[in-house]
Amino acid sequence: MAATVELFNNDAYLKRCRARVLQHAAGELQTDATLFYPLGGGQPGDTGWVTLPDGSRHAITDTRRDKESRAIVHCLDAGLAPLAPGTEVDLELDWERRHRHMRMHTCLHLLSAVIRAGVTGGNLNDQTGRLDFDATEMALDPLVITEDLQKLIDADLAVTVHHTTGPDLAAQPELIRTMSVTPPLHLPMIRLIDIASADLQPCGGTHVARTGEIGAVRVLRIENKGARNKRVVLTFIDDAA
Repeated sequence: MAATVELFNNDAYLKRCRARVLQHAAGELQTDATLFYPLGGGQPGDTGWVTLPDGSRHAITDTRRDKESRAIVHCLDAGLAPLAPGTEVDLELDWERRHRHMRMHTCLHLLSAVIRAGVTGGNLNDQTGRLDFDATEMALDPLVITEDLQKLIDADLAVTVHHTTGPDLAAQPELIRTMSVTPPLHLPMIRLIDIASADLQPCGGTHVARTGEIGAVRVLRIENKGARNKRVVLTFIDDAA
């Protein structure tokens, strides 16, 4: 089966695209192209809609990678009649949700630049995001972290995508911030997210083009997680209680 073209890798701002069905069964739709990001790297899978040739519109409730084939699967109502391979469909993102993921994901990169410690885990949704740090001896002040983050956001730094090879990345271990997950060094090309003058690290997620898009954030709380880890949770100001 042909591989799916992952449009989000080159343009995270695409909201709609036309695609052809590769396979559809039991509520799982695979297409020859998609702008839907699949669950991974702490970022949720995208949601949205697919419009069929008859004009009917159906919800895509999640997007994931098949564990064995690694194909991108759009999750639909299992009761929808199977679509024949080659059928043309229109895919549309829930853009507001995706854009909030992009804003928070980029903000977490800035957080890892502000707190100079190994990252042991992370996660995000469209309201909050968190990173766990190996920061036993560090005194983390939520007000100071919030202020330092907001300075980087307000600087409206450019966020660009570069690529490197596995061997080149292995020769620069300082770029690998996440201690619990090793980037796929076997791949011929590995994606790097470069936030001008602030941060550079491998990442397959979706990001905003400039840090100013993130908006106002604050540290919601800092928690001790085990003997070594400290969890820093962020929220957008407009979501903060």
